[in-house]
Amino acid sequence: MTARHLPSTTTLQCFEAAARHMSFTRAAEELCLTQSAVSKQVAQLERYLQHRLFRRVRRSLVLTPEGSLYLTEVRKILAQIEMSANTIMTYSGHSEVLRVATLPTFGTAWLTAHLPAFLEAHPRISLNVTDRVQAFDLEQEDIEVAFFHGHGRWPNLECHKLFDEEVVAVGAPDYLDRRRPALATDLIEARLLHLSTRPDAWHRWFAEQGITTHRSYHGTRFETFQMLLRTVMAGGGLALVPRFLVEDELATGRLRLAWPHVLRGPDAYYLVYPEPLGELAKVRHFVSHILSCARRP
Repeated sequence: MTARHLPSTTTLQCFEAAARHMSFTRAAEELCLTQSAVSKQVAQLERYLQHRLFRRVRRSLVLTPEGSLYLTEVRKILAQIEMSANTIMTYSGHSEVLRVATLPTFGTAWLTAHLPAFLEAHPRISLNVTDRVQAFDLEQEDIEVAFFHGHGRWPNLECHKLFDEEVVAVGAPDYLDRRRPALATDLIEARLLHLSTRPDAWHRWFAEQGITTHRSYHGTRFETFQMLLRTVMAGGGLALVPRFLVEDELATGRLRLAWPHVLRGPDAYYLVYPEPLGELAKVRHFVSHILSCARRP
Protein backbone atom coordinates (compact mmCIF):
# COMPACT_ATOMS: atom_id res chain seq x y z
CA MET A 1 0.00 0.00 0.00
CA THR A 2 1.34 3.44 -0.94
CA ALA A 3 2.10 5.63 2.06
CA ARG A 4 -0.18 8.65 2.33
CA HIS A 5 1.40 11.90 3.51
CA LEU A 6 -1.55 13.53 5.24
CA PRO A 7 -1.72 16.47 7.66
CA SER A 8 -1.29 15.36 11.26
CA THR A 9 -4.00 15.80 13.88
CA THR A 10 -1.75 18.37 15.58
CA THR A 11 -1.66 20.40 12.37
CA LEU A 12 -5.46 20.22 12.03
CA GLN A 13 -5.91 21.21 15.67
CA CYS A 14 -3.62 24.22 15.19
CA PHE A 15 -5.57 25.37 12.16
CA GLU A 16 -8.97 24.85 13.83
CA ALA A 17 -7.94 26.69 17.01
CA ALA A 18 -6.40 29.56 15.04
CA ALA A 19 -9.58 29.86 12.95
CA ARG A 20 -11.80 29.77 16.03
CA HIS A 21 -9.82 32.45 17.87
CA MET A 22 -8.64 34.27 14.74
CA SER A 23 -5.31 34.44 16.51
CA PHE A 24 -2.18 32.30 16.44
CA THR A 25 -1.29 33.55 19.92
CA ARG A 26 -4.58 32.51 21.54
CA ALA A 27 -4.52 29.19 19.68
CA ALA A 28 -1.03 28.54 21.02
CA GLU A 29 -2.17 29.29 24.58
CA GLU A 30 -5.07 26.83 24.24
CA LEU A 31 -2.89 24.07 22.80
CA CYS A 32 0.07 24.70 25.14
CA LEU A 33 2.37 25.47 22.19
CA THR A 34 4.37 28.49 21.17
CA GLN A 35 2.94 31.04 18.79
CA SER A 36 5.74 30.22 16.40
CA ALA A 37 4.87 26.51 16.44
CA VAL A 38 1.22 27.15 15.59
CA SER A 39 2.16 29.57 12.82
CA LYS A 40 4.61 27.03 11.38
CA GLN A 41 1.99 24.25 11.45
CA VAL A 42 -0.51 26.42 9.57
CA ALA A 43 2.13 27.46 7.03
CA GLN A 44 3.00 23.81 6.39
CA LEU A 45 -0.68 23.05 5.94
CA GLU A 46 -1.05 25.87 3.41
CA ARG A 47 1.91 24.53 1.43
CA TYR A 48 0.41 21.04 1.47
CA LEU A 49 -3.01 22.27 0.30
CA GLN A 50 -1.49 24.82 -2.12
CA HIS A 51 -3.97 27.42 -0.90
CA ARG A 52 -3.79 30.23 1.59
CA LEU A 53 -6.08 29.64 4.54
CA PHE A 54 -5.69 33.02 6.28
CA ARG A 55 -5.17 36.64 5.27
CA ARG A 56 -3.79 39.29 7.60
CA VAL A 57 -6.05 42.35 7.77
CA ARG A 58 -4.98 45.19 10.06
CA ARG A 59 -3.00 42.93 12.41
CA SER A 60 -5.78 40.33 12.65
CA LEU A 61 -6.46 37.05 10.89
CA VAL A 62 -9.28 36.53 8.40
CA LEU A 63 -10.16 33.21 6.79
CA THR A 64 -9.91 33.03 3.02
CA PRO A 65 -12.83 31.37 1.17
CA GLU A 66 -10.66 28.24 0.88
CA GLY A 67 -9.89 28.43 4.61
CA SER A 68 -13.57 28.71 5.50
CA LEU A 69 -14.42 25.69 3.36
CA TYR A 70 -11.56 23.65 4.80
CA LEU A 71 -12.50 24.60 8.37
CA THR A 72 -15.90 22.93 7.96
CA GLU A 73 -14.23 19.70 6.85
CA VAL A 74 -11.55 19.80 9.55
CA ARG A 75 -14.15 20.17 12.29
CA LYS A 76 -15.95 17.07 10.99
CA ILE A 77 -12.67 15.13 10.97
CA LEU A 78 -11.72 16.16 14.51
CA ALA A 79 -15.22 15.38 15.80
CA GLN A 80 -15.04 11.91 14.25
CA ILE A 81 -11.61 11.26 15.74
CA GLU A 82 -12.87 12.29 19.17
CA MET A 83 -15.97 10.11 18.83
CA SER A 84 -13.90 7.10 17.76
CA ALA A 85 -11.51 7.58 20.68
CA ASN A 86 -14.40 7.85 23.14
CA THR A 87 -15.92 4.66 21.73
CA ILE A 88 -12.71 2.71 22.36
CA MET A 89 -12.11 4.25 25.79
CA THR A 90 -15.59 3.25 26.93
CA TYR A 91 -15.53 -0.17 25.24
CA SER A 92 -15.92 -3.23 27.40
CA GLY A 93 -15.90 -6.83 26.31
CA HIS A 94 -19.08 -7.24 28.32
CA SER A 95 -21.08 -4.65 26.37
CA GLU A 96 -22.03 -3.74 22.82
CA VAL A 97 -23.04 -0.47 21.21
CA LEU A 98 -25.97 -0.33 18.79
CA ARG A 99 -25.96 2.70 16.51
CA VAL A 100 -29.49 3.97 15.87
CA ALA A 101 -30.75 6.88 13.75
CA THR A 102 -34.21 8.35 14.14
CA LEU A 103 -36.37 11.12 12.77
CA PRO A 104 -36.03 13.92 15.37
CA THR A 105 -39.65 14.43 16.47
CA PHE A 106 -40.49 10.72 16.08
CA GLY A 107 -37.61 10.03 18.45
CA THR A 108 -38.80 12.56 20.99
CA ALA A 109 -42.51 11.77 20.83
CA TRP A 110 -42.49 7.96 20.45
CA LEU A 111 -39.12 6.24 20.55
CA THR A 112 -37.81 7.67 23.83
CA ALA A 113 -40.82 6.32 25.72
CA HIS A 114 -39.89 2.76 24.68
CA LEU A 115 -36.13 2.84 25.21
CA PRO A 116 -36.00 2.42 29.03
CA ALA A 117 -37.67 -1.02 28.86
CA PHE A 118 -35.17 -2.15 26.22
CA LEU A 119 -32.18 -0.93 28.24
CA GLU A 120 -33.54 -2.64 31.33
CA ALA A 121 -34.01 -5.94 29.49
CA HIS A 122 -30.62 -5.79 27.74
CA PRO A 123 -28.09 -4.17 30.12
CA ARG A 124 -25.14 -5.25 27.96
CA ILE A 125 -26.34 -3.24 24.96
CA SER A 126 -25.73 0.50 24.89
CA LEU A 127 -27.41 2.75 22.33
CA ASN A 128 -25.85 5.55 20.33
CA VAL A 129 -28.88 7.48 19.03
CA THR A 130 -28.61 10.26 16.45
CA ASP A 131 -31.12 12.35 14.49
CA ARG A 132 -31.63 12.27 10.72
CA VAL A 133 -34.28 14.26 8.87
CA GLN A 134 -34.31 12.29 5.61
CA ALA A 135 -33.49 8.78 4.40
CA PHE A 136 -29.74 8.09 4.01
CA ASP A 137 -27.27 5.30 3.32
CA LEU A 138 -26.95 3.38 6.61
CA GLU A 139 -23.80 1.50 5.67
CA GLN A 140 -22.04 4.64 4.46
CA GLU A 141 -22.78 6.43 7.74
CA ASP A 142 -22.09 3.36 9.93
CA ILE A 143 -25.65 3.18 11.29
CA GLU A 144 -27.04 -0.25 12.15
CA VAL A 145 -30.74 0.49 12.71
CA ALA A 146 -32.84 3.47 11.62
CA PHE A 147 -36.40 4.77 11.60
CA PHE A 148 -37.64 6.02 8.22
CA HIS A 149 -40.88 7.56 7.02
CA GLY A 150 -41.85 6.68 3.47
CA HIS A 151 -42.91 3.96 1.06
CA GLY A 152 -41.11 1.06 2.75
CA ARG A 153 -38.99 0.01 -0.21
CA TRP A 154 -35.34 0.96 0.21
CA PRO A 155 -32.58 -0.98 -1.58
CA ASN A 156 -30.57 -3.46 0.51
CA LEU A 157 -32.56 -2.73 3.65
CA GLU A 158 -34.82 -5.00 5.68
CA CYS A 159 -37.96 -2.92 6.34
CA HIS A 160 -40.50 -3.51 9.12
CA LYS A 161 -43.64 -1.39 9.07
CA LEU A 162 -44.43 0.09 12.48
CA PHE A 163 -47.63 2.01 11.82
CA ASP A 164 -49.47 4.27 9.41
CA GLU A 165 -50.17 7.84 10.36
CA GLU A 166 -53.24 10.03 10.62
CA VAL A 167 -52.37 13.64 9.82
CA VAL A 168 -54.52 16.32 11.44
CA ALA A 169 -54.68 20.11 11.28
CA VAL A 170 -53.86 21.70 14.64
CA GLY A 171 -53.48 25.16 16.10
CA ALA A 172 -53.12 26.94 19.42
CA PRO A 173 -56.46 27.57 21.21
CA ASP A 174 -56.01 31.37 21.17
CA TYR A 175 -55.23 31.37 17.46
CA LEU A 176 -58.30 29.26 16.65
CA ASP A 177 -60.54 31.30 18.96
CA ARG A 178 -59.67 34.42 16.98
CA ARG A 179 -60.52 32.75 13.65
CA ARG A 180 -63.50 30.57 14.73
CA PRO A 181 -63.61 28.44 11.55
CA ALA A 182 -67.12 27.24 10.67
CA LEU A 183 -66.07 25.56 7.41
CA ALA A 184 -62.87 24.00 6.12
CA THR A 185 -62.71 26.80 3.56
CA ASP A 186 -62.34 29.27 6.45
CA LEU A 187 -58.83 27.91 6.99
CA ILE A 188 -57.66 29.03 3.53
CA GLU A 189 -56.83 32.50 4.83
CA ALA A 190 -55.14 31.19 8.00
CA ARG A 191 -51.36 31.26 8.35
CA LEU A 192 -50.43 27.82 7.04
CA LEU A 193 -47.13 26.37 8.27
CA HIS A 194 -45.34 23.58 6.42
CA LEU A 195 -42.81 20.80 6.94
CA SER A 196 -40.14 21.18 4.25
CA THR A 197 -40.11 17.43 3.48
CA ARG A 198 -43.91 17.44 2.93
CA PRO A 199 -44.53 20.54 0.82
CA ASP A 200 -47.82 19.27 -0.66
CA ALA A 201 -49.53 18.27 2.62
CA TRP A 202 -51.89 21.25 2.81
CA HIS A 203 -52.67 20.96 -0.89
CA ARG A 204 -53.74 17.33 -0.43
CA TRP A 205 -55.67 18.14 2.76
CA PHE A 206 -57.76 20.78 0.98
CA ALA A 207 -58.10 18.73 -2.24
CA GLU A 208 -59.55 15.72 -0.39
CA GLN A 209 -62.36 18.01 0.74
CA GLY A 210 -62.96 19.37 -2.75
CA ILE A 211 -61.31 22.70 -2.00
CA THR A 212 -59.01 24.39 -4.51
CA THR A 213 -56.73 27.22 -3.35
CA HIS A 214 -53.50 28.73 -4.60
CA ARG A 215 -52.45 29.40 -0.99
CA SER A 216 -51.99 25.73 -0.06
CA TYR A 217 -48.28 25.82 -0.98
CA HIS A 218 -47.58 29.23 0.56
CA GLY A 219 -46.17 29.83 4.02
CA THR A 220 -43.22 29.35 6.34
CA ARG A 221 -41.40 26.00 6.15
CA PHE A 222 -39.59 24.07 8.89
CA GLU A 223 -37.13 21.20 8.70
CA THR A 224 -38.50 19.29 11.72
CA PHE A 225 -41.91 18.71 13.28
CA GLN A 226 -40.43 19.78 16.62
CA MET A 227 -39.77 23.35 15.51
CA LEU A 228 -43.02 23.42 13.55
CA LEU A 229 -45.05 22.42 16.61
CA ARG A 230 -43.28 24.90 18.87
CA THR A 231 -44.28 27.66 16.47
CA VAL A 232 -47.86 26.44 16.31
CA MET A 233 -48.16 26.30 20.11
CA ALA A 234 -46.84 29.87 20.27
CA GLY A 235 -49.72 30.99 18.07
CA GLY A 236 -47.75 31.17 14.83
CA GLY A 237 -50.39 29.49 12.66
CA LEU A 238 -51.80 26.09 11.71
CA ALA A 239 -49.91 22.92 10.83
CA LEU A 240 -50.61 19.42 9.57
CA VAL A 241 -48.95 16.85 11.84
CA PRO A 242 -49.24 13.12 12.57
CA ARG A 243 -51.75 12.73 15.37
CA PHE A 244 -49.54 10.43 17.46
CA LEU A 245 -47.00 13.27 17.77
CA VAL A 246 -49.52 15.60 19.46
CA GLU A 247 -51.70 13.28 21.55
CA ASP A 248 -50.46 14.82 24.82
CA GLU A 249 -50.87 18.38 23.55
CA LEU A 250 -54.42 17.68 22.37
CA ALA A 251 -55.30 15.93 25.65
CA THR A 252 -54.01 18.82 27.78
CA GLY A 253 -55.50 21.55 25.59
CA ARG A 254 -52.21 23.08 24.49
CA LEU A 255 -53.34 22.36 20.93
CA ARG A 256 -56.76 21.90 19.33
CA LEU A 257 -57.93 20.37 16.09
CA ALA A 258 -58.50 23.15 13.57
CA TRP A 259 -60.88 20.91 11.60
CA PRO A 260 -61.83 17.22 11.97
CA HIS A 261 -60.71 16.02 8.52
CA VAL A 262 -57.92 13.40 8.71
CA LEU A 263 -55.33 13.08 5.93
CA ARG A 264 -54.13 9.55 5.23
CA GLY A 265 -51.46 8.67 2.72
CA PRO A 266 -49.47 5.74 1.37
CA ASP A 267 -46.41 6.45 3.54
CA ALA A 268 -45.80 4.96 6.97
CA TYR A 269 -43.11 4.69 9.66
CA TYR A 270 -40.60 1.87 9.28
CA LEU A 271 -37.79 0.29 11.25
CA VAL A 272 -34.97 -0.53 8.82
CA TYR A 273 -31.50 -2.09 8.91
CA PRO A 274 -28.99 -3.41 6.34
CA GLU A 275 -29.92 -6.98 5.37
CA PRO A 276 -26.56 -8.53 6.44
CA LEU A 277 -26.97 -7.18 10.00
CA GLY A 278 -30.19 -9.03 10.68
CA GLU A 279 -28.28 -11.92 12.28
CA LEU A 280 -26.57 -9.74 14.89
CA ALA A 281 -28.02 -10.44 18.33
CA LYS A 282 -28.11 -6.75 19.32
CA VAL A 283 -30.06 -5.89 16.16
CA ARG A 284 -32.47 -8.83 16.63
CA HIS A 285 -33.17 -7.84 20.24
CA PHE A 286 -33.80 -4.20 19.34
CA VAL A 287 -36.03 -5.02 16.37
CA SER A 288 -38.08 -7.48 18.42
CA HIS A 289 -38.59 -4.94 21.18
CA ILE A 290 -39.61 -2.09 18.85
CA LEU A 291 -42.02 -4.27 16.87
CA SER A 292 -43.71 -5.46 20.08
CA CYS A 293 -44.08 -1.84 21.21
CA ALA A 294 -45.56 -0.79 17.84
CA ARG A 295 -48.19 -3.56 18.06
CA ARG A 296 -49.49 -2.35 21.40
CA PRO A 297 -52.77 -0.41 21.28
